[in-house]
Amino acid sequence: MDSETQDITLDADKTQPPVSALRFDTPFELYAQIPHVKQLTQHRPEQDEDALDYLLRLRASTTPEDAVTFTAFAAVPKMAIWWAYECLRLAGEEMSQADREMMELVANWTTFPGNENRYRTMQAALYAPVATPAVYLGLAVGWSGGAIAPNDPAPVPVHRTPRAISSAVLSCLAHSELNQRSVRLARFIEQASALFRVF
Repeated sequence: MDSETQDITLDADKTQPPVSALRFDTPFELYAQIPHVKQLTQHRPEQDEDALDYLLRLRASTTPEDAVTFTAFAAVPKMAIWWAYECLRLAGEEMSQADREMMELVANWTTFPGNENRYRTMQAALYAPVATPAVYLGLAVGWSGGAIAPNDPAPVPVHRTPRAISSAVLSCLAHSELNQRSVRLARFIEQASALFRVF
C-alpha cells in the first residue's frame, strides 16, 4: 500500500464528529433568532437550559403540545420533516389516497432532497383541496429551503417550514380520538427526544 492510499485509509477510519439535528445550540438562542416560536408557545427557555431538558420540561407542563411546536422549530428542516412524517405514519389514522400520495412525495424528498422533488411536493400541496396533516407536511417540504418556485427567487421566511410542521403534527393529534390524544402526544414527544440527544 503506497503512502497516499494509506493516508486516505487512515482518514476514513477516523471518527467523524456528530452532526447536530438542531438549528441552534440552545433553545434560548432559538427563541432569540426565530421569534415566531414565542407566538406559538406558552413557555420560555432559561438562558442556560439545554434542548433536551427544555423539551422534557414542556412535556411535563400544562401545555405539552408546546413540545411539538418547539421540536418543529428547533430541528433543522429535513430532520423535523422526517420526524413529523414518522408521527403521521405511526399515528395509525386511515389516510385518503391523496394523503398517501402526498406522504410518498414527502418520503421521496427526504431521500432525494433536490429542488425538483421539493417543487413537485409543494405543487401537490398547494393544489390539494383539503388542508390535511399530510398537506401541511407537503407545504413544509416546499418551504424547506431554496427559492419558493423555479421562476421566483424570493427567499422563504424561516418560520414557514416549522409552522407547517407544527400544524401537521398538531392537526394529526386533533384528529385522534379524545381518549388517545395524550398517549399519541407522548409517543410523538418521545420520538422527538431522539433529535435532542447527543450520542
